Amino acid sequence: MDDGTLHTIGDLARLTGLTVKTIRYWSDAGVVPPTDRTPAGYRLYDQAALDRLGLVRTLRDLGIGLAAIHSILSRKVTVAEVAAAHAEALEVQIRALRIRQAVLRAVAGRGASPQETELMHRLATLSDRERRRLVDEFVDHVVRGIDADPDFTAMMRAATPELPDDARPEQVDAWVELAELIQDEDFRAGVRRAVADQSRTLAEGGRPDPEAARRTAALLRERAGGALAAGIDAGSPSARPIVDELAAAYAKLAGRVDGAEFRDWLAERLEISHDSRYERYWRLLAEVNGQEAPPALAPSVAWLTAALRAG
Repeated sequence: MDDGTLHTIGDLARLTGLTVKTIRYWSDAGVVPPTDRTPAGYRLYDQAALDRLGLVRTLRDLGIGLAAIHSILSRKVTVAEVAAAHAEALEVQIRALRIRQAVLRAVAGRGASPQETELMHRLATLSDRERRRLVDEFVDHVVRGIDADPDFTAMMRAATPELPDDARPEQVDAWVELAELIQDEDFRAGVRRAVADQSRTLAEGGRPDPEAARRTAALLRERAGGALAAGIDAGSPSARPIVDELAAAYAKLAGRVDGAEFRDWLAERLEISHDSRYERYWRLLAEVNGQEAPPALAPSVAWLTAALRAG
């Protein structure tokens, strides 16, 4: 209850636990003006000023600046409006801090040099739009001047890395490696060769049935992967039945007749289109987006290619 008592700055400091310096500063800023002054010019504050001081303290604890507090107390804006704007700004700051924390942990984990640390920080703090632009530029480069399969191009553009606000160090690491990979000229040239080869193959033989293609890839992973696990050398007699089975499956998929000419053709297609770094691209993308990585196919492809060449 307000009994009309007036308080000095010293009284307010004792009642609130704030320092005299802080109260004087807020008073000079106009957010807690004095109610009156003594004949000697010392400031005096009533109960309303004490209540106002409590609100200012709460708002400052929430990180709201004095200019915004002045607008609230002057009824120019509401507390809710200021809180909403401040919460949005804090979201940006929190995201930046989380990314910074993840970068530091990734740097510590990989023992990065100063140059690597600078690169990691620069890449990790790119916005979602900047990351998309980096991927779009990569896709533009690899399909430029090539009559690329529209479905393939659309798939590449849709596969955008989305680094979460609470990214783990492994996700930051994966994004940095992915960004470095798509800017690597040798990798880009290899993808262009694969895209051009795919375009020629489709023009010559038409588009294979997607479900049949998935079944053939699964068979390759099962049979060639099993051969690798069993330690079967690609050039050994034990590899022949496996190669025959897989070559027949690929011939059916391509609408061609199995034989020496087809197997040379298939080996060349596999060599061009299955660089291990392509698979690495998709695995890194899955890591960044917090998704399950696709099953590894590159070792199986390498084994079958070697077996076809050993023919």
